[in-house]
Amino acid sequence: MKNIGFYLLNEKGYTVLKAVLTRVKNINIEFVAIGQDVEIENDYSLEIKNLCEENGINYYWKNYQGGLFDGYVFAIGWRWMINGMDNNKLIVLHDSLLPRYRGFNPLVSCLINGEEYIGVTALYASDKYDRGNIIMQRAISVTYPIKIKDAIASISILYADIVVELIEEIKEAKLIAYAQDEEQATYSLWRDEQDYYIDWEWDSHKIRNFVDAVGSPYKGAHTRMNDRIIVITEVEIYPDVVIENRTPGKIIFMEDSRPIVVCGKGLIKIIHAHEKVSKEDILGEVRFRTRFI
Repeated sequence: MKNIGFYLLNEKGYTVLKAVLTRVKNINIEFVAIGQDVEIENDYSLEIKNLCEENGINYYWKNYQGGLFDGYVFAIGWRWMINGMDNNKLIVLHDSLLPRYRGFNPLVSCLINGEEYIGVTALYASDKYDRGNIIMQRAISVTYPIKIKDAIASISILYADIVVELIEEIKEAKLIAYAQDEEQATYSLWRDEQDYYIDWEWDSHKIRNFVDAVGSPYKGAHTRMNDRIIVITEVEIYPDVVIENRTPGKIIFMEDSRPIVVCGKGLIKIIHAHEKVSKEDILGEVRFRTRFI
């Protein structure tokens, strides 16, 4: 078959490359472009590099530099523009069931919103992001609570299955794609440092989902306590009570040094939290008259 190229980033990229090397016969991987992301705990760039070296695959850091390439290219977890490739041979994998959640961090947004299903879409690249024709989709159901690292592990398997199947279809010239339904399209905005902060006006279920969705390998859910930035890593839903003067962010009860915090609707019990800079556990020093903002 014609050569295959890869643009790979993070655990999903590593899982795909490993699956292709293990499960696909008679494949010639022309190159792997490796991305890096300093904003997460492990971007798997070294693991991808090592896998390339172990299998004699040419690799490049971020940009392909090997000259003209006319084979199919897969972009996995990639966040940058890819120039010089034919869009009809550039297959992008996206962390949502398109046309919903086009854009940035779709898996995080899906989990925060409590979606019943999460999934992966393989589509052709296009001039406008995530609007290309869909080639294949896979979905799995979600049971909450779920940590983002577990969701990533689950969809990484979907990524691998899709790419392996698509390579077999490329061999047999059987790729079929269909246009997206624009009336069903939704978007997920890019996120920055401010988007790590909890909005205590949310209901308790959304706050729990948020804490789980922005946790490791991301930076964790933030809140302010007095002049300090606190990272909350574990919470539980707590039975609500009638509050005549409901004020989200205030502590209403303490149980075993763990604060129960008022939400826009419902209550949240903080199980684990630490100070952002020192990483020190703060639960033993939280006073009853505390307002998180």
